[in-house]
Amino acid sequence: MGVSWMRARKLAGRPEAVAEQMNSRRVVAAVALGALCGLAWAASFRAVMSEFAGRGSTVSWLDTFAAILLPGVIVGGLLGWAHTIRLTGGRRGWRWLGAAPALFAIAPMLLPDGLMVFVTQGLGGGGVAVALLAIGGGFAISGRGRLWARIACGVISSLLIVGVTLTTFDIAGARLAVTEARGVWVALLTFSLLTLLALAGSIPFRPVIEAHPADDDRVAAPEPRDETR
Repeated sequence: MGVSWMRARKLAGRPEAVAEQMNSRRVVAAVALGALCGLAWAASFRAVMSEFAGRGSTVSWLDTFAAILLPGVIVGGLLGWAHTIRLTGGRRGWRWLGAAPALFAIAPMLLPDGLMVFVTQGLGGGGVAVALLAIGGGFAISGRGRLWARIACGVISSLLIVGVTLTTFDIAGARLAVTEARGVWVALLTFSLLTLLALAGSIPFRPVIEAHPADDDRVAAPEPRDETR
């Protein structure tokens, strides 16, 4: 108790140390929350994949946890980190965090024979589609960048989201048909998860926010010309 009181008293005389400590806590909290959201998203999308596969669906430590859930945790944590960076004015190179969803495409290929199966049989293409629509869709709705590029990315990402969603009604036959409640449920779950991922993927592409020095109000900071922040 005495040590904590002495530490608090010491920090009270150093405003910058207090601010740094509070910022560190915000970063940890944001990364942890992002990782949790990423885990929930990945687990939900694994349920969608299970519906696609039907009775042939299996759960394994490697394919499920290493190739789906773990990437979800990492991507969510990185996007949570990007959120804190964005709210503190950005930093050099932080925009590369926008490529975090690419892990959904890379992770399955790192499994034994994963790359060979992808090249020869095309298995794993769904992960590539998810990564592309997350990155492209995130950039499209970020409000930054050239308008023509955002429109192009938006169109491609929208087509991918709609395409994957409509695939629901054909991939498992009559069990997930458009006339079946189960099919509509899986389609809506697919659409909402993919759209949510694109929204989350926009965080690293959005304009940075800085606190106003006078009243601590957060305002959008002007973007540098080279857009490296």
